[in-house]
Amino acid sequence: MTISSAHPETEPKWWKEATVYQIYPASFKDSNNDGWGDMKGIASKLEYIKDLGADAIWISPFYDSPQDDMGYDIANYEKVWPTYGTNEDCFALIDKTHKLGMKFITDLVINHCSSEHEWFKESRSSKTNPKRDWFFWRAPKGYDADGAPIPPNNWRSYFGGSAWTFDETTNEFYLRLFCSTQPDLNWENEDCRKAIYESAVGYWLDHGVDGFRIDVGSLYSKVVGLPDAPVIDKNTKWQASDAFTMNGPRIHEFHQEMNKFMRDRVKDGREIMTVGEMQHASDETKKLYTSASRHELSELFNFSHTDVELPSSAKTWSHLN
Repeated sequence: MTISSAHPETEPKWWKEATVYQIYPASFKDSNNDGWGDMKGIASKLEYIKDLGADAIWISPFYDSPQDDMGYDIANYEKVWPTYGTNEDCFALIDKTHKLGMKFITDLVINHCSSEHEWFKESRSSKTNPKRDWFFWRAPKGYDADGAPIPPNNWRSYFGGSAWTFDETTNEFYLRLFCSTQPDLNWENEDCRKAIYESAVGYWLDHGVDGFRIDVGSLYSKVVGLPDAPVIDKNTKWQASDAFTMNGPRIHEFHQEMNKFMRDRVKDGREIMTVGEMQHASDETKKLYTSASRHELSELFNFSHTDVELPSSAKTWSHLN
């Protein structure tokens, strides 16, 4: 890759000029004819990718998962989904990527995990479990005429309907901004954050990754109290939660803390690139996220351009970028 410092105020970085090739592992290259792409399949095409002029590969989630959201519902951050191969296959892929002079970037999905993750299984087991506060549990607001529990607030899931799922184990709801099996992690809990950093970030830094594409990186900080959202769409009782979940009060603190964890963890001098999926933000907020002196994100992308001329009630987004 060519690194230029033509602008006097721009410090050259490998990720500023790198061409990144995204790989969706499920459909990229199937090495064993089981109908699914896999790590060995990706490895077999690395020379081809390099010949195309790519400087780095970014692989969408390949972690162990029930695949309710095509891998964005992670049951174990430290394990490759067996259909894609083994951890050793992934480590070999990282090594080969580096030997070819390219960088390896992986997806970091830590706003939520799978309901099959051991953290959530513990959290849902009882109201007194030590990990109960690692997720957002709330009692029903009440019960309707048929005796069905009413969700704690009027937030809408990005996948439609209420953002809350009722769990009969303890007769409370848990927050999930996405599908019903993707409970949101509670970043207000310091022990939870430390576990996220260690398992989802540190484990892969220790195995040589060069960066992270950070999934829904603006949603970690929810407004305390989780109040009802203003009624914007009068055609539904479920309303967009953005005012209370996107670019929240502690979001910059959380990204600075995670960035510091990365810098402290890496001992071999490599610079870790982070690109955040930050959905919607003002220009000033975008600058806060990416200011080099603030140590939050290397860069970001958002969906402002995809919503041009759309009414506010129609503005939405998905994991597909």
